[in-house]
Amino acid sequence: MSAIGELEPVRGGPLFRPLSAEDEEQQPDEIESLCMSCYRNGVTRLLLTKIPFFKEIIVSSFTCGSCAWSNTEIQSVGRIQEQGVRYTLAATARQDMNREVVKTDCATARIPELDFEIPAFSQKGALTTIEGIIDRAVAGLEQDQPVRRAADKDVAGKIDEFIGKLKQLKEVDSSFTFIIDDPSGNSFVENPRAPQKDDALVVTHYRRTAQQDAMLGLEVEETDENPADSVEDLRNEVLQFNTNCPECNAPANTNMKLVQIPHFKEVIIMATNCEACGHRTNESETCSVEIPELEFELGMGALGGKFTTLEGLLKDIRNLIVKNPFTLGDSSTPSRVEKLQEFGRKVYQIMEGHMEAHFILDDPAGNSYLQNVYAPEEDPELKVEHYERTFAQNEDLGLNDMRTEGYETGLTSER
Repeated sequence: MSAIGELEPVRGGPLFRPLSAEDEEQQPDEIESLCMSCYRNGVTRLLLTKIPFFKEIIVSSFTCGSCAWSNTEIQSVGRIQEQGVRYTLAATARQDMNREVVKTDCATARIPELDFEIPAFSQKGALTTIEGIIDRAVAGLEQDQPVRRAADKDVAGKIDEFIGKLKQLKEVDSSFTFIIDDPSGNSFVENPRAPQKDDALVVTHYRRTAQQDAMLGLEVEETDENPADSVEDLRNEVLQFNTNCPECNAPANTNMKLVQIPHFKEVIIMATNCEACGHRTNESETCSVEIPELEFELGMGALGGKFTTLEGLLKDIRNLIVKNPFTLGDSSTPSRVEKLQEFGRKVYQIMEGHMEAHFILDDPAGNSYLQNVYAPEEDPELKVEHYERTFAQNEDLGLNDMRTEGYETGLTSER
């Protein structure tokens, strides 16, 4: 750590510039500051930068010309995220060693094949590469080796052997797994194929535990353990109860599951499957679907409520239209059949990414959701609008005749 003075504001241009070796204007600000080792003045360099496809960070580097003490660390400009994040990389090539890594001080780094772990808060945050993290670990282990060799040669020999294994990892002669687990959600491992998917990199967002919240200094609300346990049990199991099929009235089973959709809300998914007539249904059938490029619009309730992907929904739309038995019989005209087949081909092109199209979900009940793949950042391809329902929409939802005040008096007079 070092004590620094006041940073002069940057004049002209953005405050945080994208990280690039070709940007000549991206120079750090130098500030004379106090060395906390010898208490003489040194120099702190601050670089305000933005990691592509990640977020803004501050890179801080201090050097003291008097005692040669130095220190480098990074700080995330953003707040602690709503969820933790875990990056799991299958390193298979030498190029993987050059992937940029942002490792905050509260993140844990692991290499399971070597049973190796860098615990949280054991190092300062760093902007580096995977190779840099390995080199930093090697340097830390080699630092006290002379003392260990004098005190215990066996222990020093085992550490030398482990250091050799770490150095060998950088050659990637065999694949290994590199994991960054950060409960604050502010660490990052580069995807060189971004914005396309990287098959070698798995990014998992998760809800923090109470212990992780306490570790980050977040206030933990004291709650009764029994209700929390019951809700957690509900999340981890599928409940089933007996109902009647809404189509044929035959006995059927309805499954219910509590699901947390990230960056949306916690929803209950209910699905009924009738073995007698084959009817399947889900709750929440109030959303309409529109694809302007195909001049296609599907009203609420046509497909039923679904918990699926955009591709899955397009497949269901295609099957609903193209395989409709009322349009494929002997009475169908060739022009109608050709038109439906052309519609099916265009939907297939959209699913394969060969045709651009706008996909509009309109749910007056406000219970539909389309995933933001950039969450918690804004998705440039997704627009979310909230609006006041019309009288007709309230009528369809049965809200116009619903009494929310004074109904107790009405019930008493009726009795």
